[in-house]
Formats: sequence, C-alpha cells, structure tokens
Amino acid sequence: MTGRAGGGREPAGGGTGTDAVFTALLEDSAEELYESAPCGYLSTTMDGTIAKVNATLLDWLGLERQAVVGRKRFADLLTVGGRLYHETHFAPLLRMQGELGGIALEMRTADGGRLPVLVSSAIKYGGGGEPLLIRTTVFDAADRRAYEEELLRRRQEAERAQAEAEQARAEAERAQAEAEQARRQAEADRARLADTLTVLQQSLLPDTLPAVPGLEVAAHYHTASPDRLGGDFYDLFPVGEDLWAFFLGDVCGKGPQAASLTSLTRYTLRAAAHHDPDPVTALTTLNDALHERYTASGDPRYCTCIFGVLESGHGDGHVTVRLASGGHPPALVLRADGHADLLPTPGGMLIGVFPAATIGTAQTVLAAGDTMLLYTDGLTEARTGPTRDDLYGDDALYAFAADRAPATPQQTITALTGLLDGFGDGLDDDTALLALGVPAAPRAHSATGHPR
Repeated sequence: MTGRAGGGREPAGGGTGTDAVFTALLEDSAEELYESAPCGYLSTTMDGTIAKVNATLLDWLGLERQAVVGRKRFADLLTVGGRLYHETHFAPLLRMQGELGGIALEMRTADGGRLPVLVSSAIKYGGGGEPLLIRTTVFDAADRRAYEEELLRRRQEAERAQAEAEQARAEAERAQAEAEQARRQAEADRARLADTLTVLQQSLLPDTLPAVPGLEVAAHYHTASPDRLGGDFYDLFPVGEDLWAFFLGDVCGKGPQAASLTSLTRYTLRAAAHHDPDPVTALTTLNDALHERYTASGDPRYCTCIFGVLESGHGDGHVTVRLASGGHPPALVLRADGHADLLPTPGGMLIGVFPAATIGTAQTVLAAGDTMLLYTDGLTEARTGPTRDDLYGDDALYAFAADRAPATPQQTITALTGLLDGFGDGLDDDTALLALGVPAAPRAHSATGHPR
C-alpha cells in the first residue's frame, strides 16, 4: 500500500521524504518480517516435527533450513537436559493447557555450544477443535542468563563473604574467650605464685621479733615485686644473759638463687653468734662459708651485712651496741636530744668475695629515747625526680631521720614506710628496715601532780 489512510496534509519541512521511508518499511512482506524477526519462530506438527522455521533461529543455531525442516523435531534442537524437560513437562503441559509461555530451555548450536532461550508455544486448532500444529516463539536469553549468572555469582560471593565474616566473628569470639580464659588462668597462676613466694619470703624472715627487756624493736620488709623472691634479710635473737645479737643485710641477685643464699646466710650467722657472739667473728665465719661454697667453686655470690650485739644490764638504762659491717650502709642513730648520728664502719668489704675480707667496726651507746636504724640500700637507691633519674641517697635519708628525731622505733619505721610508699614505681629493689631503741624515761611530776 503506497497511500496514507484518510489522506491528510503533507508535513511541512520535508515530510514527504520521511513518509516515503516509512511507507517503504510498511511494504515489507509478511514472509520477510517472519524470516528476519528479532526472535526465532518455528512451527511443528503435533509430534514435534519442524514444518517451518525462520532465518533468525537458524542463524542462532548455525543450521541449514534443508537439514531441519521435515527432518528434525523441536526436541532435537534442545540439549539433553532440555529434551528431558520437554518430554516430561513441557509437551504434556502444552497439550493440557494449549499454550505455555516464558519457559527457560537451552538449545544446542551446530558447533556444540549452548544457547539459553525463553520458549513460548501455542497450539493452533482447526474449526472442529482438533489440534493442527504448534507455533513456538524463541527468545535469545544469553544476555539474561549471563545477567542471572552474574547475579548468582554475586549472591554466592556475598553469601561466602557473610559466611567468612560469621566464621571470623566466631573465631574472634573464640579467640577472645580463649584469651579471657588464658588471662584468668595467668592471674590464678600469678596469684598462686605470689602466695608461694610470700610463704617462701616469710620463711627467710623471723615471724615476729622477740621482746627484748629494756628495748623497743620494730621492723618492716618492702617487697619491690610480688613475682620474685627478694634477697634482703634481718633477725634478732638472744645469745646470752642480757646479750642479744641482730643482723641485717642484702644478698646479690633475685629469685631462688638469692633465696638459697639468704637462707645459708641467716643460719650461718645464727650458728656463728651462738658459738661466739663477737660481731667480727660472726661476719668472718660467714665470709669463709660463702667463699668456700660459691666463689672458690667458680660461682661467686656475696652479700652486704651489718651484724651487732646489744648488751644491757648496766643498771643505768643504757645499752651498749657493738657493730661489724661488710660493705653495708652505716647505721643511723636518732638521739633523744633531737639530732642524728651516723655510725660509719670504714673498710668493710663485701662478704664472700675474698678469702679474707676486711670487716669494719663501730660502737655506740643507746641512752633513753635513742633509736638506732638499720636499712638496706633499696631505700637510698630509690629513683626520684620527674624522670626517675635521681637516687634518693644517703644525705636525704640522714636529713629525713634528723627531722624526725627523737622518735621511737615504731615511729621511725612508720615514717619510713610512708616514705617508701611515696616512691611509687621509683622503688624497684626490696628494702629491709630494723629499728632498735631504748624507751624514753618517764617525765618527772611535781608535788601537785603536774609534769615538770
């Protein structure tokens, strides 16, 4: 048809050319439209034999018309799985319903490839209602299948990522639980270790200090770390009538070896003092024992120690103190009149290093109200200052003691305990303190009952 229905005016501006093209398109024959349609068409007899097929489908499959029409059935164009589905589902449903639409199948190409398609079929019936043939439309679903496959792949990746995330979360929770269990176990082990070390440390120190007639005594032991045994020690015990021995010291090292050395030192000094309470003799005996046990065998171990005896019974309330020292800091005396004295023991050498060590000596008298303090170098070597680079030192300790004189042994230990706590993390070594003093004389009262 070359004209336009109902006539009408030509569009302005070259409309004639446009209508000519449109008219030419409309002049395509039905056969040409069938053959070159953008989808595949085929018609089959009721048994599936192909009676007609368009060029589009033949091109998709790479087949020749003469090899298909009258020679193949529709099912022959499908893959094995497609044929099985066609025979068991597609064909029976089509006969029952008369039409089926949008069924996903796969067709086999001439080169053995697979073409995903969407198939719609309808049965053409005759005037008496008898089925004559089956008309089928085939749409190329390759792009759709690729899209679906990509969606499926993405979904699988997402599910895999979610599963991996869940697994990672579960593993993290399990690791966290294991870490928490390990932490609790470590805390329990540390607590048991601390309890064990505390018991061992206490075994190296006297449970309590004995009561000494005419004297007051006080002691304190500061452990720098609850996770290791210290090497500081002290003791006080009687060695005769009105005669008491005492000692305080510090062995080299930390841990079990230091504890073993401390135990040997304490029992050696006790045994030596009971045999001969002379301070120099006691330290000489200890030096011989340590040198023979350790240094002579190639495992040098040593200690610093101050050993003394207290002798009372003079009837005047005074107590005579004789000291011997091997490399130990000097004793401090807080006098009743408010000043402090150092008791240096020059020349005293480390105990256990040399076969014949020089022992330094000193002597003093404690009057009523006087207190003598013995300490280990953990006190004077405490780190102070903003950067913890300075040592507390002997001069600072002397000034601290002088500012508090006079003081009883317990007052002295209490003040020093507060000082140690104030060092915080600057105190990284154990410290032993032992204070011995003569009680102050009671103040005299006047006839009115008021102190003079």
